[in-house]
Amino acid sequence: MAFNFQTFRTRAITAIVFVIVMLGGLLWNQWSFLLLFAMIHIGCWIEYRSLIAKIDNRYQHISPIHFYGAIAAGLGFMCWMTGDAYVIGDFVLSEIGFRILLIALTVLVLVKLIKGKMPDWKIIGYTVGGLLYISMSWGLLINLYHYFDGNVYEKGWLLPMLIIATIWINDTMAYLVGSFIGKTPFSPISPKKTWEGTVGGAILAVVVVTVAGVYWLELPWIQLLLITITSAVMGTLGDLLESKLKRMAGVKDSGNFMPGHGGFLDRFDSLLLAVPYAWLVLFLFG
Repeated sequence: MAFNFQTFRTRAITAIVFVIVMLGGLLWNQWSFLLLFAMIHIGCWIEYRSLIAKIDNRYQHISPIHFYGAIAAGLGFMCWMTGDAYVIGDFVLSEIGFRILLIALTVLVLVKLIKGKMPDWKIIGYTVGGLLYISMSWGLLINLYHYFDGNVYEKGWLLPMLIIATIWINDTMAYLVGSFIGKTPFSPISPKKTWEGTVGGAILAVVVVTVAGVYWLELPWIQLLLITITSAVMGTLGDLLESKLKRMAGVKDSGNFMPGHGGFLDRFDSLLLAVPYAWLVLFLFG
């Protein structure tokens, strides 16, 4: 994969703007964190529907209640995952989120029953897949915000930031290493990826984030290794999963909100798969 300076320049400028917006949402406070990923959640769902509709045209014709009900259920799940940390007056956001989740799922089921005909299980499967692929991932990321808050990680945003930093470094270094020395194709799903870039990017990401976490932030190195290795490996697989969806849909990008980077799913595909597994690893060994 030959190095293209113009492509790299466009990607770099867009990435700088993207990083500024992301850091603002990540670091300002817990509400900006939730708002940021609620917006990303909606953007991912819009693009997911578009991709699935290209794979199976019937999904383009799902009712607004079906589509927005799924988004509402996902947002409800995200709010539910906030725990007791988000309070509005006398209301705990997690309790409101749980009610929204139940109402949205109930409405979706009732709409199918009222129609009085056998449900299309394949269409339902696409929606369930979206809830697992998109909504569950962002909900668990919100949960991680306060997972170790007040403990060894001090700040709620630190744990999600470690996962995001690992993925960002992995993606960038894999691109650079693959551009300069990559020769061996990694997967037919993503022809531009090489084994040299993939392995090199993962090793650099794990080393940089782990060393910075241990010596700068004084975090436990075993947990850092678990987080970084899981994020790097599953992040790469997440990228391949989204590439497979795009190939099945016959499109180059899932959207175009970021020049040089594509859409929401293009930008967050690695994070979508890395978060649930990082959450699981921390739950089991944290």
